[in-house]
Amino acid sequence: MSYCDTCVVRNRAICAALDTNELEALNKIGRRRMLEPGDSLIWEGDDSVLVANVIDGVLKLSTGTEDGREQIVGVVYPADFIGRPFGSTTRHSVTALTEATVCVFARGDFDNFAAEHPGLEHKLLQRTLAELDRTRRWMLLLGRKNAEEKIATFLMDMVERLGKPEDGDREVTIALPFSRQQVADVLGLTIETVSRQFTKLKKEGVIDLPSRREVVILNRTALEDRAG
Repeated sequence: MSYCDTCVVRNRAICAALDTNELEALNKIGRRRMLEPGDSLIWEGDDSVLVANVIDGVLKLSTGTEDGREQIVGVVYPADFIGRPFGSTTRHSVTALTEATVCVFARGDFDNFAAEHPGLEHKLLQRTLAELDRTRRWMLLLGRKNAEEKIATFLMDMVERLGKPEDGDREVTIALPFSRQQVADVLGLTIETVSRQFTKLKKEGVIDLPSRREVVILNRTALEDRAG
């Protein structure tokens, strides 16, 4: 049985555009890789030698500042595509925040395969445009929203990416892959501000906080309102 036959994100990943024979061909050039929290898959500035589909888990995209600090510039979830096809170097590091499973392809092999399969190239273009839209929304979040709106938007994004369609307006429990400090770094806030906003949302009955790494969304409508 091939990896593609058992892939839980097969219908949502870029390879959803491929038929059975094409999936078999893709399976031959890919391999599964398991990552532990903290394991890096791609390093900023290195040659672009691999690309990957995220099967399970959450990973961060990060870049280093001139003074040596790390800045998280994005997060990838199951069914997302990572790496830089048709590119020579990587622009950011990719590191697992949780236990993760990825389907890895040598970049050269993947480039050749994509060039021969227009459906896959079309999916790559769609993903690129979707990522551009997310980046623009993120610019709005960082540049214009206040602390409460930033936290609410961050939580709504987590619900949309990690929740299930059938959840609807029901209570949803999210296992945060971030520490409070990482949330602060991502949103351009202090850790004290993040903690105050979480506490405020809990007191108002919008969320519950069973532990430091769990958030229960009690009132999604109220959270959307606070996201602006």
